[in-house]
Order: sequence, then structure tokens, then C-alpha cells
Amino acid sequence: QVHLAESGGGSVQAGGSLRLSCAASGYTTSAYCLGWFRQAPGKEREGVAAFATASGIPDYVDSVKGRFTISQDSAKNTLYLQMHSLKPEDSGMYYCAADPSWICGGRWSFGGFAYWGQGTQVTVSS
Repeated sequence: QVHLAESGGGSVQAGGSLRLSCAASGYTTSAYCLGWFRQAPGKEREGVAAFATASGIPDYVDSVKGRFTISQDSAKNTLYLQMHSLKPEDSGMYYCAADPSWICGGRWSFGGFAYWGQGTQVTVSS
């Protein structure tokens, strides 16, 4: 069973930066699509970024391109989300997710991942 644990959330002012981490254990295959999602109160969960471990290719939703960077330290089985130039609309609970797959595909942002973490809260004040 894959277990995911997020950390690194907090409260920052607009324009600030945060780095989220997602420590993984229990991987059973060598290739996963790893993703970061977020959900603000009263809103639907939305995909933020994805990373295919087999290719190392990242993908981002338009709203975070140029500001967020997804990366993985495979030796530590840890996924990161570096966030810069944060905006109040970036606030929400951030979740990491993993799905056994060689690619992420064009529909990763819809959230069809097998494994999910418990989330870490990000609050950006104006």
C-alpha cells in the first residue's frame, strides 16, 4: 500500500514562497504519475502539477505556470512543489497523489489517482 504524507504548508503573504513536500512509502512499481492538487473551501478540487517518474516530464495548469515547480528526489521518495509569487487564490488544502503509470496523460488534472495524502494547508494573505 502506497502511503503519502505532505508537509510544508503554512501562511504567507502574497508574493511569498513555500515548498511543499510529499514523502512516499510502499511503492510497488517503478513508474508513477505523481501529482499535486488543491482544494479551497467551497470549491472543487483542482489539479496543480504532475510529474511522470518514468520520463521526468512535468506538467502544470496554466494558473501556476512560471510560478510553481514540481520535482522529485527519487532517492528520498519525496515529491516537491516549489511555489513562488504566491497569490491569495493559491490558498487551499494541497494534496499529493500517486498513480501507477508510465505517463501522466492529458487528463491527470481530473484526479484519477489511486493514492492520496492527507493534505497540507496553504494560506496566502493579501
